[in-house]
Amino acid sequence: MSGPIVLEALDLAALLCSRVCHDLISPVGAINNGLEVLEEAKDEETKTFALELIKKSARQGSAKLQFCRIAFGAAGSAGAQIDLGDAELVARGFLEDDKLTLAWGLPRLLLPKNRVKLLLNMLLIAGQAIPRGGTLTVAPEGSGDAMGFRVSAVGLNARVPQAIPPLLAGGSANETSVDAHAIQPFYTGLLARACGLAVSIAVDGDAIVVAAQ
Repeated sequence: MSGPIVLEALDLAALLCSRVCHDLISPVGAINNGLEVLEEAKDEETKTFALELIKKSARQGSAKLQFCRIAFGAAGSAGAQIDLGDAELVARGFLEDDKLTLAWGLPRLLLPKNRVKLLLNMLLIAGQAIPRGGTLTVAPEGSGDAMGFRVSAVGLNARVPQAIPPLLAGGSANETSVDAHAIQPFYTGLLARACGLAVSIAVDGDAIVVAAQ
């Protein structure tokens, strides 16, 4: 691994904005496509298909915005706390589909916002470890304001993406900079260190475990 990577604040903000835009391009584009089909539709079946596409894409876009607002955004003033119940709702809306299930084992309580942001970003990384779907299981590490997290990913062909461990540690395996594709795991490492935690990803039996403690 190369030495630690240091990003200017403006570069970090720009890369995170690029990541959010990447997440939103698909549902917004689908809404636009649905509207075009609706305008040209001549029969009820096509109109119904277009409306369903628009509704589904709008739900997806809303879920992604709610998730990104907490995972990447300010989510309240400095020192704010976030309800883990709210985090569960946005995580389910963003992640769960016909391929992926979320098993949430955390109590409902308020935690400092950076710890909740860290948790949501850990879920994104764990999801990348099972690209063909499976189950993400979230459990606490410790308790109270000092709580850390353990996210286990189990699914077909589960694997640790090669680039992620060095990025979590603040570096990169082959590059001297971080691009928009790599910013999310790099940001996860920043969040963990800001919380006084160490974050890691490793194989544990049949699972890929992302842990912060």
